[in-house]
Amino acid sequence: MLRYKCVVEYDGTNFVGWQRQLNGRSVQQAIEESLKKYLNTSIVITGAGRTDAGVHATGQVFHFDIDKELRNEEIKDALNFHLKDELISILDASKVDNNFDARRSAKKRTYKYSILNRDSPPSIFKNKAWYIKKKLNENSMKDALTVLIGTFDFSTFRSASCGATSPIRTIDNILMYQNGEMIDFKFISQSFLQQQVRSMMGCIKYVGEEKWNKEKLKMVLESKNRSNCAPPAPSHGLYLEKVEY
Repeated sequence: MLRYKCVVEYDGTNFVGWQRQLNGRSVQQAIEESLKKYLNTSIVITGAGRTDAGVHATGQVFHFDIDKELRNEEIKDALNFHLKDELISILDASKVDNNFDARRSAKKRTYKYSILNRDSPPSIFKNKAWYIKKKLNENSMKDALTVLIGTFDFSTFRSASCGATSPIRTIDNILMYQNGEMIDFKFISQSFLQQQVRSMMGCIKYVGEEKWNKEKLKMVLESKNRSNCAPPAPSHGLYLEKVEY
């Protein structure tokens, strides 16, 4: 069997998430259907991250196996042809070693979260960023982010349905950028718990609104208690931006 790796971007608005599910159409399902049309055989793909409903990606990665040689450009062009009615685009395709695993081989994942902070509601950025009308204190948010960098028990920010065996994770870095009315946050780690980034962003918003301060955020983290978490940020502001191997 030969193994191929693909990089894909998608708008998650109308999907139930990355992973194939019974309750609606997933990104995985759409790509597997396009592979079947292209290769005339059923293919199961493995993704680097199981993004939730409404979450987008600019650099999701998946792999698949097949028993015949394929050309990289042909894979990309054929899949994009069959995905032309979906908001899914294959950016790159390449043959990889059979030991490569899109999920398990990942060394770092970068998730971006976007906030649109202005008076007027979004039009172009509807379902692409978290719209917050109240002016946020950007300096307070940037300072509070340092509390979350490092190795911790992130139980406070873990979804009740998270299937991870351990709540211990290491956040390598969190970056914050402002571009006019848009504020972007980038979270870098080898792996994340389910809803971890959205939960942390909900708490960071509280800091920006001056409901909480940096010390309160630290107490919430150290409590390891989900009930102390602020409401999670909406999924539509979240992007799986990059996976490094």
